[in-house]
Amino acid sequence: ATAALLSGFQVTLIEMTPAACEAAHGRIAGNLAGALKRGKITAEQHQVILNETLTVANDYAGLSDADLVIEAVFEDMDVKKQVFTQLDAVCKQGAILATNTSYLNVDEIAAVTSRPQDVIGLHFFSPAHVMKLLEVVVADKTAIDVIATGFELGKRMKKISVRAGVCDGFIGNRILATYRDAADQMVMEGASPYDIDAALEGFGFAMGPFAVADLAGLDIGWAVRKRKRIEAGIEGVSTYADKMCEAGNFGQKTGKGYYDYAAGPKARVPNPEVMNLIATDRAAAGTIQRTFTKEQIIRRYMASMVNEAAKVVGEGIARRPLDVDMTLLFGYGFPRYWGGPLKWADIVGLPDLLEDISTYAKDDPKFWAAAPLLKQVVSSGKSFDSLNKKG
Repeated sequence: ATAALLSGFQVTLIEMTPAACEAAHGRIAGNLAGALKRGKITAEQHQVILNETLTVANDYAGLSDADLVIEAVFEDMDVKKQVFTQLDAVCKQGAILATNTSYLNVDEIAAVTSRPQDVIGLHFFSPAHVMKLLEVVVADKTAIDVIATGFELGKRMKKISVRAGVCDGFIGNRILATYRDAADQMVMEGASPYDIDAALEGFGFAMGPFAVADLAGLDIGWAVRKRKRIEAGIEGVSTYADKMCEAGNFGQKTGKGYYDYAAGPKARVPNPEVMNLIATDRAAAGTIQRTFTKEQIIRRYMASMVNEAAKVVGEGIARRPLDVDMTLLFGYGFPRYWGGPLKWADIVGLPDLLEDISTYAKDDPKFWAAAPLLKQVVSSGKSFDSLNKKG
């Protein structure tokens, strides 16, 4: 809502209760005060936005004249479907119904409405008034004018807009899930979360994956893991990461996660409880332990990222390698000077990277199955960048 207001849009924000409305208005006022302090808006604009441009209500009827509605409720499919059923009943014909989901199936959400052609995914990255990336997620029945409107919205909001297809996590979060899995595998095989964070911060990330998880909230990943287990029919599984959450340790917001933040959010003192939980999981799994150098950590982490990115492009979820690179650069803190994961892969050499992936696959053929597109590019002697120049 703040991002739309700062871009000059008239905004009606719907909350469930009057108390929630008041709280939302307060958060927006705080964001706008920050924009005023930084010179992004004038004092006059600040007052106009708060008193005229913004409306906060707790009744869906307030959306009856809206041209575009963006849903941003909790990541639960049943809840999303309930909201879209109500939006379909209230919103005028021709109104675009967008979901801000970061993982869920947009086709399934669209199917509960009488207007699937008007449903699209607009995945803003948090905080939306700061982060530049916008994934425009195109469902099977999304109309071309709705797609064009999504990109026009991104342009007016000064976003880097990337078209994405429908799959679990779209472009960015699908790739994130894979390279985070690679990090978790290394933890089970002998690396500590702190070794991995240090190596990747040395590579150029502002924060390693475990520090990022603490910042975002460990409960987010916990919810995703539980959802995927339900979908896969898996019950009774509880990993060390689950046990951290079961104990109420969700990262910075609770003061403890992979790190202990008793001395403040920037303290990042390793939480001694974590390695004990990991040791229990390692013993239960019977994994052979080894040591990892910083270079080995970076290589394996990046190989998993590149391999999944190549699958995303090969399947048409992303239309070109550049779209993946822009997504990781502007949404996931990928080091700018490397140009993105697929640009990095071109720089370090695709044949050697494919050879490493083939070596890793000897221990885990399913996870490390080489992307067909990666094999194709290597066999043809081309680069990922060459695919950006097609037609």
